[in-house]
Amino acid sequence: MPEISVILPTFNRKTELERALHSVFAQRGPSFEVLVVDDGSTEPVASWLPQAFASVRLIRQENAGPAAARNRGAAAAQGRWIAFLDSDDEWLPGKIAAQIDFFHQHPQLRIAQTEEIWIRHGRRVNPMNKHRKEGGLLFERSLDLCLISPSAVMIRRDLFEETGGFDESYPACEDYELWLRITAREAVGLIETPYVTRYGGHADQRSREFPAMDRFRIRAMLKLLRSGGLKEEQRAALIKILASKTRIFLLGAQKRGRHQEAGRLAEMLEALDQQRIPEETLVAGCLAEATG
Repeated sequence: MPEISVILPTFNRKTELERALHSVFAQRGPSFEVLVVDDGSTEPVASWLPQAFASVRLIRQENAGPAAARNRGAAAAQGRWIAFLDSDDEWLPGKIAAQIDFFHQHPQLRIAQTEEIWIRHGRRVNPMNKHRKEGGLLFERSLDLCLISPSAVMIRRDLFEETGGFDESYPACEDYELWLRITAREAVGLIETPYVTRYGGHADQRSREFPAMDRFRIRAMLKLLRSGGLKEEQRAALIKILASKTRIFLLGAQKRGRHQEAGRLAEMLEALDQQRIPEETLVAGCLAEATG
């Protein structure tokens, strides 16, 4: 049985997928299997992949998005550990060996990521301080924006299954939603050496497809709030960020001319400031407007 299951979801990215797969098969050390989940590509992935990478397990599904593709791969995985790699990214040599060594040194951890190199429009860029990675208990920091990269993470399969995997109803920010659920209960390890190259700025990035991405983050926080089980300090931090992001969404609604929606949001936010209604009532109302 392989120690690690490497899962690559892809959609119409032949050139990028070949680059990603070469970076996987350059890895040495732990045993691994590779599962490519073709998310309904219109390109003939099956016509070239078995010849170019004979050991890859190819899974094809109707187009359903990255959350469904990753879940499909995880359901077929045989390894104790799962490592995801987006088809437009690549690993640097030694990535999976470094993570397995890290877990041997920190057996209490069930999830860890590495540092990464960012490439935008063909040039290396330095992440802003707000994107700085940390190890440990990350829940509060993870509320504002996604601090865990799917391509950099390795997670125990039992933890992935316990938390239910990616929520397939999210067309974007599905990773943010899962990491919130995990960081609310688990510490995250960090290897400070960069072992991933992330490429951005290309036309088919998911973030370009969906404007106002905060609506999905708002929805994710409400889901977690309603699920219960948060510690009091976690709940307080979540509500604070939730109110902030709802205000941002309000400004966006005003700029886009959605005046009726903006007016209702403004009334509810004013009520929050003056503590006239319970927080849960306000949050539910704001999110109904923001995501409806």
